[in-house]
Amino acid sequence: MSTSDQDKAESVSPLMVQDAVGNARGVLPSAPTGVPDVAALAQMANEFFRALPGQAGQFTGAQSAATVPSAAPQFGATPSSMFAAPSADRLPSEADVHRLSGGSASSYQSEVAAAPAAMNVSPYSGTEVPQRAAQNTPIGNADSPFAPPMPSFDASFPLFGAEFPAIPRMAALPTEDDVRAALNSVSSLYFLEDAGALSKPATARTAPPIAARISPSVLQDLQLPRKQFDVNSVRRDFPILQEQVNGKPLIWLDNAATTQKPQSVIDRISYFYEHENSNIHRAAHELAAKATDAYENAREKVARFLNASSVNEIVFVRGATEAINLVAKSWGRRHIGKDDEIVISWIEHHANIVPWQMLAAETGARLRVAPVDDDGQILLDEFEKLLSPRTRLVSVTQVSNALGTITPTRQIVQMAHRYGARVLVDGAQSVSHMSTDVQALDCDFFVFSGHKVFGPTGIGVLYGKPDALADSPPWQGGGNMIVDVTFEKTIYHAAPARFEAGTGNIADAVGLGAAIDYVEQLGMENIARHEHDLLIYATKLLQTIPGLRLIGTAKEKASVLSFVLEGFRTEEVGAALNREGIAVRSGHHCAQPALRRFGVETSVRPSLALYNHYEDVDALIAVLRKLKNTAA
Repeated sequence: MSTSDQDKAESVSPLMVQDAVGNARGVLPSAPTGVPDVAALAQMANEFFRALPGQAGQFTGAQSAATVPSAAPQFGATPSSMFAAPSADRLPSEADVHRLSGGSASSYQSEVAAAPAAMNVSPYSGTEVPQRAAQNTPIGNADSPFAPPMPSFDASFPLFGAEFPAIPRMAALPTEDDVRAALNSVSSLYFLEDAGALSKPATARTAPPIAARISPSVLQDLQLPRKQFDVNSVRRDFPILQEQVNGKPLIWLDNAATTQKPQSVIDRISYFYEHENSNIHRAAHELAAKATDAYENAREKVARFLNASSVNEIVFVRGATEAINLVAKSWGRRHIGKDDEIVISWIEHHANIVPWQMLAAETGARLRVAPVDDDGQILLDEFEKLLSPRTRLVSVTQVSNALGTITPTRQIVQMAHRYGARVLVDGAQSVSHMSTDVQALDCDFFVFSGHKVFGPTGIGVLYGKPDALADSPPWQGGGNMIVDVTFEKTIYHAAPARFEAGTGNIADAVGLGAAIDYVEQLGMENIARHEHDLLIYATKLLQTIPGLRLIGTAKEKASVLSFVLEGFRTEEVGAALNREGIAVRSGHHCAQPALRRFGVETSVRPSLALYNHYEDVDALIAVLRKLKNTAA
């Protein structure tokens, strides 16, 4: 690069991602004179990947590698094309480098080695991609000269010289980060900054994390490792996302009510009914053995998913509601009496209020409610004041379905145990957003519903500590839960069979096992990181809409965005969104006390999941702005 060209480029301040207001994520402008053309760089990148030897790579989505497209990646096209198996018979020449860079290949070697790999533009969100911790996120083949610089590389390792070095066979297909690193190496990729123009990255500059740029004060960064998560690949796993609603593509933002199902879950349930369908246990024929194996294998997967110490701690039920009722009518009736106390919080779902009210009315016990602050966070000091030797049970949500608040569950468990109380944790809203470890929580009971974690409806789980389950009598009678029956008395099985009377929901238990497989394959840390970044982005944009009030602004939140919009009934907002194919929940969300704490009867509740992306949020914001502008 000539001196005049270099001065020209460095006189323009670099452009970070535009603030997530208005147009939100910025678009790369045309390159000024003397700066490599972006389209030419994209063409060069495509040529580069076509030149790589064809390999059988590892698909980063959750479906079979057989579904990977065969075309070479095209920059600026659909990101799913990044998962191609490229092949060709030539590499980019030094003349190509010279042509695109406006200088010689040798003059680029020192500049490329100094350019930080983190300064790139994401093809998915248009936002700057934060630098990734090398120890947490190995990328492709570490021996490849086209991988991003790693600490183990020799500082003199040549990127380009008179001849391109030989490309070793790669263990996996290039990832999104490999692609962008290759662009850096070939062209000193230019990136977006505040002023709206292009400039070469400064040598010592480090890209700030997403949260540092757009995070409102009400949310904190979870400090999770950033690993590759291709939401476009994930979306292909969910066939219902191809549906049209009112002539518009379906945008599913009603995940707190129920989640959609990946093809692998749908296929597993179909396979069960096609090849394994039978009642379980005790039969002498082949299908009964297959069905029993599938059902009990699902129990093993749930135990692993929750980090339970034994499969005998896992009881299949219809859902979290039935699980809470089971504890109330079994353990509760035996251990809670007149003047005993049950402690819950102000932000519980009705399913974690009504069963305890019913038990208190039946036994003469008292229900006590822990208050929350104006952000929707449980006041721990006030919570502890409610505990006493009369406290028999504490039952609390891990994530509020109406507010998204993540409660300090571990601390609550510790406090309650100091007073000798048992603790039930409602995990219906947490299991799809964060890792669950019932041993680390030390809770006595944990409940969740399969349909909230990409599994079927009508299936759920009660986890119980062995001594808590052993101290709970059966709550329903029938077949499958007995050892011996006479007209004089019945001998019951131990847990979990004693709580699974009759024919259970066998196929959907198997489907739940498939859903757990799917989530574990993607990785809960990856899911949590993706959802948290999306939550920050959506929160920031919602705060820019005049007259919009967020309900629930805890510093630790899961992906729930309840709000009310001044001048509009919540059902009006829901209907306007529905006309554009956007599904949200509008109402009291089975959490009337929680909403009334904030002075409202209903709210609009968009809620996010692993298959949502920035475009979903943009569509939501566009409708809300249009609604406000129309009313103005």
